[in-house]
Amino acid sequence: MLRLRSVEEDAEVRAGLDRIRVELGVPGPFPEAVREEAVASAARPPGGERADLREVPLFTLDPPGSMDLDQAMHLERRPGGYRVRYAIADVAAFVRPGGAVDAEAHARGVTLYLPDTKAPLHPPELSEGEASLLPGRDRPAVVWTIDVDDRGAMTGVDVRRALVRSRERLDYASADAADPRIALLGEVGRMLQEAEAARGGVDLPLAEQEIEHGPDGWHLVLRGGVPSEGWNAQISLLTGRAAARLMLDGGVGLLRTMPPPRPEALERVRRTAVALGIGWPEGRSYGDVVRSLEPARPAHAAFLYESVALLRGAGYVAFDGAVPEQAAHSAVAAPYAHVTAPLRRLGDRYAAEVCLALAAGRPVPGWVREALPGLPDTMRRALQRSGSVERACVDLVEALLLRDHVGESFDAVVVDSDPERGGGLVQLVDPAVVARVEGERPPLGAPVRVRLLEADPVRRLVRFALTG
Repeated sequence: MLRLRSVEEDAEVRAGLDRIRVELGVPGPFPEAVREEAVASAARPPGGERADLREVPLFTLDPPGSMDLDQAMHLERRPGGYRVRYAIADVAAFVRPGGAVDAEAHARGVTLYLPDTKAPLHPPELSEGEASLLPGRDRPAVVWTIDVDDRGAMTGVDVRRALVRSRERLDYASADAADPRIALLGEVGRMLQEAEAARGGVDLPLAEQEIEHGPDGWHLVLRGGVPSEGWNAQISLLTGRAAARLMLDGGVGLLRTMPPPRPEALERVRRTAVALGIGWPEGRSYGDVVRSLEPARPAHAAFLYESVALLRGAGYVAFDGAVPEQAAHSAVAAPYAHVTAPLRRLGDRYAAEVCLALAAGRPVPGWVREALPGLPDTMRRALQRSGSVERACVDLVEALLLRDHVGESFDAVVVDSDPERGGGLVQLVDPAVVARVEGERPPLGAPVRVRLLEADPVRRLVRFALTG
């Protein structure tokens, strides 16, 4: 595996990341007025009526080292099904509408993650302090209680403000399947995954490029999701579907939507499956085909990469009155809303307030209704910047890793082929680089040898040519 080990190389990575911050407008430190307001908010006890749910033995499950803990859960078996309690950080308890923290959150939109640091949505006094569901601390939360039957169908939904106390912080890397809590999460998660498949939902098992930094330097890895991560995601999706149902019934809200794939795009992916030798029997859904694949196999990896084209067009839709014509999220195969990550996504705070009001039979607060029309565009811009920052960071490390290897050849797999310009994209076996390859149109899914033509860290550009 190629790594960047020297002090000089480490300095180059950090200098490159600083350039990315400037070029893409990554927010820097919070203004003093924002920090002062956050400190004052953190020092005040949250107001309003709250149920006392501190006796519920909640736990959190996140990436290792996380401090901005949005969610804590507790699961239990019940006759004929399960009860899911999902406590979400009550960010609105600390953020004054129209205040300095609120205005800065609107400017940022989401938390941006870079390899050396992050640009959080809220000041750390809140995001990693009083608003975070850290273990052993009394915390205000928005608690969803969702009952499901033994096939994963919702049979009851309640959401209210509460005071909670998480018992333990677990992470994906060390979560023990022998732990009764993780075992039950797996039981519920697998059931919800089966229900998702029955609805026609799709979850692409794509490996993601990630940058790691440790004692032996910087390097790139392809990271696939561990099972517990997928199960945890299902609890979040369940809550998002419950929230969407409340909003649609109440005629006001903020949905996360995705249109169904166009017939011509679906037909293209079907032709790709035939070309790669992947079976797609008549009557079998696209989601069923995806769930049968193994991302480590070259042909399957190429098919999954091509399949991303079917999952484009996701966005936010705000409504107050008429229900939007396109209200569903095609990958979830149901109406869906973002409500489970308010420490890291601006829109979740507003969507949660809508749901709390509707569930209690109260009017939606005016500050929420006033903000709803502008939130889709705010979130679109924020997520575009997030994607650009993530890609730029990976491009930088790829170019630095390969800079001294121009002219050398590598084993790779063709994951995309461009019928118009020729060439395409290849994924190297080692290091975990995805880059453009030039020349004649390469055979999709084929193992190939490629020669490195260029690796420019300043332009963050890597190019290969086919050699065989």
